[in-house]
Amino acid sequence: MVETGHNHHHTPAPQTAARPPLPLGGARGPTWTPAEQLHQLQYCIQSNPSWLETFILAFQHYIVMLGSIVLIASTLVPRMGGDHGDKARVIQTLLFMSAINTLLQTFIGSRLPTVMNASFAFMLPVSSIINDYSDRNFKSEHERFEVTMRTIQGSLIVASFINIFIGYSRAWGSCTKRFSPIVIVPVVCVVGLGLFARGFPLLANCVELGLPMLILLVISQQYLRRVLPSAHAILERFALLLCVGLVWSFAAILTEAGAYNNVGEQTKRSCRTDHSYLITSAPWIRIPYPFQWGAPIFRASHVFGMMGAAIVTTAETTGTLFAAARLSGATPPPAHVLSSSIGLQGIGMLLEGIFGSCVGNTASVENVGLLGLTHIGSRRVVQISTAFMFFFSIFGKFGAFFASIPLPIFAAIYCVLFGIVAAVGITFMQFANNNSLRNIYVLGLSLFLGISIPQYFITTTTADGVGPVRTDGIWFDDWLNTIFSSSPTVAIIVGTLLDNTLDAKHAVDDRGLAWWKPFQKRNGDARNEEFYSLPLRIREYMPTRFL
Repeated sequence: MVETGHNHHHTPAPQTAARPPLPLGGARGPTWTPAEQLHQLQYCIQSNPSWLETFILAFQHYIVMLGSIVLIASTLVPRMGGDHGDKARVIQTLLFMSAINTLLQTFIGSRLPTVMNASFAFMLPVSSIINDYSDRNFKSEHERFEVTMRTIQGSLIVASFINIFIGYSRAWGSCTKRFSPIVIVPVVCVVGLGLFARGFPLLANCVELGLPMLILLVISQQYLRRVLPSAHAILERFALLLCVGLVWSFAAILTEAGAYNNVGEQTKRSCRTDHSYLITSAPWIRIPYPFQWGAPIFRASHVFGMMGAAIVTTAETTGTLFAAARLSGATPPPAHVLSSSIGLQGIGMLLEGIFGSCVGNTASVENVGLLGLTHIGSRRVVQISTAFMFFFSIFGKFGAFFASIPLPIFAAIYCVLFGIVAAVGITFMQFANNNSLRNIYVLGLSLFLGISIPQYFITTTTADGVGPVRTDGIWFDDWLNTIFSSSPTVAIIVGTLLDNTLDAKHAVDDRGLAWWKPFQKRNGDARNEEFYSLPLRIREYMPTRFL
């Protein structure tokens, strides 16, 4: 009993045991456990939609990958001295080689549903070759074009052995064993974010086409399918094709109505559907053949620049393969799969040099983003898409019809697809300690420098392809400028160096290595064999060093 100043007696409140504080998840809402596979995928790597849906989805993959080929050819061929017919033949060759490389990779390479497409990493060394011939005298511009293409061929053939060596010697696989989720996050993120120049900046060249395409794609694919449940599956899987058809038709109407008759040349190139002149200049039937431009020309000063681009495509393809595995329901690709994939990429580059492509190949980021957009990661869909690539590369008039789609329409698509790939990279962080300041430091510095350093190199590169590194050795300049203009390459260098030297032994658990290591071995996880085994007992007939 307690007596107060007013002589009132109060009984003390009964003592209750203090409740332990609730965990943050219990206080705020549910928490999500790490998930090795995305449960919203409707078809994973080994499951397949109906044949009709497969062919439509395959055609959609063809449309998505076409934009990069048209952009590369439209940028490089005029600078080489080529005419519209030369541009059409270069597009046919790039398309033909993309089909071959995609088939090789999906059957005996990575086995992931990735389209192999023309790589922008080769733009800088190719520009150096173009500059080297720009001041020389030729009988005609067409002769300058052919000599430039022959020099590119020779450089590609020699540079291809870089990928072949680091792949089949298993050197690249040994390097990737040093990765952890902390390294993979920035690498995959910048695979998407590093391509932002091909997004809205390209879209803005023709806002009246690009912006409606972007808005229409988001509304129809994400919102309208929820309003119309009966059309949910169609809009989720095929909204991209429907939007391309609508906006492309709108562009054709504006072109025929004369909306672009009195505008600048840049606007005409970006907006008009007939300004590429591909339909009139493309041959009806033409099969690309070896050394179509003539015998290759080998020059050491140009080969080194191409070697830098070959190394860059190794980093780009690796990051894209990790994203493809995540979006197709597969386990992260093991070291031996990455090695064989890069080695086979080198063989593909060798074939591109023989057949006369103007650039090498890399895994297509936009097509991997399409896996996430449609929720369909089927390998068969990507393999069937090569049939469209072969058909339209041989029957040039039909291929030129789709190649006349204005580039801002493709740019609107890239805004969505590149963003999906970048976001997939973030999901790998769930397998490491998000609350480790050490991890935050490594992740933040790798991600920032992976964007900032290439941005410096790109913005300081002149219109004719001369980068910020300028010494007396042009080959050395091309090599360094190419390497550090690549976001995935810089992210791999910075991330791997920091993650393996900064308190690495004491942060094994924080880095997520307990989860990561089993996937890096051939038999480390039972599912590796299921996803990455070669078809039709091919393994029995291949030398073990190639597996």
